[in-house]
Amino acid sequence: MTDALLLPFQFDFMVRALIMAVVISVPAALLSCFLVLKGWALMGDAMSHAVFPGVVLAYMAGIPLALGAFGAGMACALSIGFLATNSRIKQDTVMGIVFSGMFGFGLLIYVQISAEVHLDHILFGDLLGVSPRDILETAAVALLTVLVLGTKWKDFLLHAFDPVQARAVGLKVGWLHYGLLCLITLSIVAALTSVGLLLAIALLIAPGATAFLLTRRFIHMLLLSVAIGITGGFFGVYIAFYLDSAPAPTIVLLMTVFFVIAFVLAHRKKNILTE
Repeated sequence: MTDALLLPFQFDFMVRALIMAVVISVPAALLSCFLVLKGWALMGDAMSHAVFPGVVLAYMAGIPLALGAFGAGMACALSIGFLATNSRIKQDTVMGIVFSGMFGFGLLIYVQISAEVHLDHILFGDLLGVSPRDILETAAVALLTVLVLGTKWKDFLLHAFDPVQARAVGLKVGWLHYGLLCLITLSIVAALTSVGLLLAIALLIAPGATAFLLTRRFIHMLLLSVAIGITGGFFGVYIAFYLDSAPAPTIVLLMTVFFVIAFVLAHRKKNILTE
């Protein structure tokens, strides 16, 4: 029985996948709390899709894919901000137009080079094929995110709840806004080799949304979100080994189960208090 439970740890590719799932879960879980509070779920979705043309163009130019993805993600964020500020269209509508347009452009140029290279792992992830270098790069992103949010989380929190008040007390709202967008983009870039672009949004939303249902204190929300992200990432890969399924969708499905359980518990607690 014990040998069967420890079987995944006997394969190097599984050990690397487990480590990668845990590492990428940390920055994504921390950022998810701010995305949930700011109502930026669609922003995360937009940026996760919009980096695709940057990846394809980076491949065509022979430069690091991460550099192209980061540039495309920031271009998406800046375009959304400019169009929302200088038009009567609401921000969610602008997001839908920008990210669908950029993703469509990415697919168009991807088709032109698909005979030479397959970038499916960018879309859907290749968690079982990550290298030690991928883990180190992702760990660097995780460390940067932890350091920035660990020292400035109160500023980001005030900006999330009340940007006007944040500006009134002297905080540099612009730096906070675009700093958060940079961290989100970096987290999405780090997720390229693990869960892929199409499922990155789940890691950026589900842990924070689940923690939000279970606690009312933000610091507890941050810690609980990280615990949920790490648990979902680790056991998603672990369970996928025995189910012979792809790790990325298994992780997302497990995150969804956590959210449903949290919703049921929160709903039952609310009913008890109202009785």
